[in-house]
Amino acid sequence: MTPEHKKASLATMTLAAVGIVYGDIGTSPLYTLKTIFDPEHGLALNTFNLLGVLSLIFWGLTMIVALKYVTLMLRADNRGEGGIMALMALTLSSVTRSSKWFTPLLMLGVLGATMFYGDSVITPAISVLGAIEGLEVAAPALSRYVVPLTIVVLVALYWAQKHGTAGIGRWFGPIMVVWFAALAIMGVINIAAAPQILAALNPLNALLFMLENRYIAFVALGAVVLAFTGAEALYADMGHFGKKPIRAAWFIVVFPALALNYLGQGALLIVHPEAIANPFFQQLGPWSVYPLVLLSTMAAVIASQATISGTFSMTKQAIALGLLPRMRVLHTSESEIGQIYIPAVNWLQLIVVLLAVIGFGSSDKLAGAYGIAVTATMLCTTVLTFFLTRFRWHLPLWVCFGATGFFLVIDFMLFSASTLKLLHGGWFPLLLGAVLFTVMVTWKRGRELVFENLQKHAIPLEDFLASLFVAPPARVYGTAIFLRGESDGVPHALLHNLSHNKVLHERVVFLTVHMRELPWIPAEEQATVVELGHNCYQINVEYGFKDEPDIPKVLAQCERLGLPFEMMETSFFIARQTVISAPGGGMAPWREHLYVAMSRNARGAADYYQIPPNRVIELGTQVEI
Repeated sequence: MTPEHKKASLATMTLAAVGIVYGDIGTSPLYTLKTIFDPEHGLALNTFNLLGVLSLIFWGLTMIVALKYVTLMLRADNRGEGGIMALMALTLSSVTRSSKWFTPLLMLGVLGATMFYGDSVITPAISVLGAIEGLEVAAPALSRYVVPLTIVVLVALYWAQKHGTAGIGRWFGPIMVVWFAALAIMGVINIAAAPQILAALNPLNALLFMLENRYIAFVALGAVVLAFTGAEALYADMGHFGKKPIRAAWFIVVFPALALNYLGQGALLIVHPEAIANPFFQQLGPWSVYPLVLLSTMAAVIASQATISGTFSMTKQAIALGLLPRMRVLHTSESEIGQIYIPAVNWLQLIVVLLAVIGFGSSDKLAGAYGIAVTATMLCTTVLTFFLTRFRWHLPLWVCFGATGFFLVIDFMLFSASTLKLLHGGWFPLLLGAVLFTVMVTWKRGRELVFENLQKHAIPLEDFLASLFVAPPARVYGTAIFLRGESDGVPHALLHNLSHNKVLHERVVFLTVHMRELPWIPAEEQATVVELGHNCYQINVEYGFKDEPDIPKVLAQCERLGLPFEMMETSFFIARQTVISAPGGGMAPWREHLYVAMSRNARGAADYYQIPPNRVIELGTQVEI
């Protein structure tokens, strides 16, 4: 690639990153300052407090977003992939399963992921509400229409998911560039009216503010965190865009625009303190309110879209890592592999988002719920990064503490401040996270119990084949493929077939799928073939947690390994497991019943692995847990 092409490619990817990655953090100026100075917090609106708060926001954006996420976290990639799931998988691959750290790190990763789900529910609700609340500034009589309009926008957004974003996605970047340009221009205009606001760039103002106001400042810190929401999203989107475009977008477009707009809102409040009811929409005067409502609603929809896509992506990873049951995953783009749609997740998320909008009713009230989800995920990410630097990068202990300890203190302070809002909305993401955590941990434990039960009754495959061919059964034309789990022994489907049909196919293949704690496995490395004798073979298939499972495609790869397949002469035998809850099992009875219910409603293996349905024969088997 020529230098000109590289520059063009970087520019295109940077534009796309502005549209997708920074929607969440880009819409935070809509509600951050008015929430911080909410009368409920007891923080007086004066120049000293304004300088202190804006200094906290500016240096928070510098330390947390620019330094921690854009500089440090983008180095912690799992073969180019980022996000809490990829980080957890990378950290777990650094320790053995028998290590005392394995389970705590797994639980920490799951906890961070469930908090990310909480964040992804609140982002669409607070962003769209915050944007449409601008109507109250233009005409207070319109306030009763804010919630109904928000519901209409959100329902339309979630309904559109099944069609994918390939068509409108190309406009996300340009629209968000216009949004950030508007933020910067409004900021500059207001700073020119009160240049003394630039004193907020001195970090001493943040320190003096905290020392002077103490407890009230600590309470306000729980609202200051709203300025940093979306930092986790930029790390999660690393796989889609790469490090360079995300860094370029932050330092060239996003950071300057956000800093200028926050300073501009501060300058406005020095000159017009009465604008605190909603400073964002009063930056240019009454004429600009309706255009700003339109632009901010578009920006909020884009921010919500990025979060919804992130939820789909994380769910797919969680399924592959064995933390959630298999679900129906639809591809909405023929050219973009990452563009997926999971109907069950889409409609469940919409229900919870609408409950949040109706239940809380305003972005101010939702802000309390937002902070706790964001800071909990940040905290989990920092702790996982410590173990990554220690066990994977093998850095000295003092370097590991130095690299992550500073951020751990900041994250813990922000999380502690957010917990003060536990009774004012903070319970919402925690409840959501607790439900999802229970579901994930129960599914993982249930799978382990099923695996233990199958292993207990497993017949070693090699010994079985040796005894079978002492007096071989009749062989019939064609190929039979039996799906078997890792260390499963003889597949139940083979035993049932021999018991009932008394025949064996001319060629018998045992196929085992192994999910690796890596995002991708190259297509040519996914399949290995082992000859077992008597025209029997074992195929081992390896997938990463972001790979798209496709057994027919893998079988086509086997031709170069000397094992060609003709699909119309091949039958797939799959054991359909019916899980039964037995007394005295390995989990509490209610958890066993939960696992059984999830297992019965999980997507079938044949469908998940894209095996043609007319080539599948399912044979039932019961497993007790």
